[in-house]
Amino acid sequence: MADLCDLTCPLCHDVSHNVASIENYCSDKRRDYFQCHQCRLVFVPPWQHLSREEEKTHYDLHENSPNDPGYRQFLSRLADPLIAQLTPGMSGLDFGSGPGPTLSVMLEEAGFEMAVYDIFYANDVSVLQVDYDFIATTEVVEHLSQPGAVLEQLWSRIKPGGWLGIMTKMVLDQAAFGRWHYKNDQTHICFYSRETFDYLGQYWGALVQFPADDVVLMQKPHNN
Repeated sequence: MADLCDLTCPLCHDVSHNVASIENYCSDKRRDYFQCHQCRLVFVPPWQHLSREEEKTHYDLHENSPNDPGYRQFLSRLADPLIAQLTPGMSGLDFGSGPGPTLSVMLEEAGFEMAVYDIFYANDVSVLQVDYDFIATTEVVEHLSQPGAVLEQLWSRIKPGGWLGIMTKMVLDQAAFGRWHYKNDQTHICFYSRETFDYLGQYWGALVQFPADDVVLMQKPHNN
């Protein structure tokens, strides 16, 4: 294991000049989990991440598709409250759309112009150079090795007054984390809480809403 003094938070070290202190949050037989005192992110250290090839092999097993009513119902937890904030005709990006893009289809059906991006399955970086009225990302941010850099990039592509919608299961407390099956997926390397998203909201000057347990909506200031 590398020296803990050399470990920096993958979220807030990209957006802060003050490196937050980090402590061991939990350990099991396979991995260690650290928590940043500043943004409260819990994360797996880089030396315990899967390789890119191992990660893709795991994602290739996913069988999600727009034809699966259960998957649509799952995604509606983000789609419905996000749609309630939007006007048909607005443009959006489904970031991390996966091998069977579905959220983008649902939003197109609701009257929005959609682009998709996925590092493994739709790696057209040109869509990351466009500004959008909203960006949605479902079950993606927990997989990011550099969430600070990625979320900053996405935020920079949202128009003033626009929305970032995120769905990910959230950390409740240390005791619950130790029993949490969600942490056992080896592709899950970052774990967020409401405190983490409140931190980002304060940094960005964003309006933060939690319409469901695993969903956060963040509105960009109109003057930004």
